[in-house]
Amino acid sequence: MGDGSDSLLGEAVYKQLLDRIFTGELPPGAPLSVPALAAALDVSRSPVRDSVQRLVADGLAVHTPHAGARVAHVDEREIADVLAVRELLDGYAAREATLRASASDVRRLAALVEGQQARLAEPADALAEARHDLEFHTAVRDLAGNRALSDALHRLDAKAHLYNTGLWSDEAGRRFAVAEHVAIAHAIEIGDAACAERAAAAHVAALGVRMRRLALG
Repeated sequence: MGDGSDSLLGEAVYKQLLDRIFTGELPPGAPLSVPALAAALDVSRSPVRDSVQRLVADGLAVHTPHAGARVAHVDEREIADVLAVRELLDGYAAREATLRASASDVRRLAALVEGQQARLAEPADALAEARHDLEFHTAVRDLAGNRALSDALHRLDAKAHLYNTGLWSDEAGRRFAVAEHVAIAHAIEIGDAACAERAAAAHVAALGVRMRRLALG
């Protein structure tokens, strides 16, 4: 029972650190001091240490000898490389998801995008938008049934979210993203694997364009 509760605590700590990174509370370059974070989160050091190591493994943090871990920086060149690979892999994931999805899988994916459409009536919330985006892409990748693919895309997606240009609080951007999610889900629903692949790849490419525009101001 202890192992299960430790695992749940570790996951909760990891998610709290992710939230702080995605909201900018822990900006690029911020130190990830295990004692300080454990005190701030009111938990023991062990789950914080494990979570920081996980952030390093995911590429969201870097560890420097004698200096400890810090939130990673992602520059324009790196984000371009990340999105170029994501464009290919997310397209492949959507194609495989189309071929493997059951009727109930399709209904669950449709419910996800319907929820995103309904939330467009509410004011933009950067953290919530990032979470919903990640939830949708994770669902598609899970349907592809390829663990290596899902793991690679999780790390790439995390880095993309680290490159914060205000994308997730941009009203037009969130509407474009949801419309693109709808197109991907629709292609999967009707069984058009080639269309799903194109829609997913086009979505990532469009995200890159919108990120660059926001960065330029």
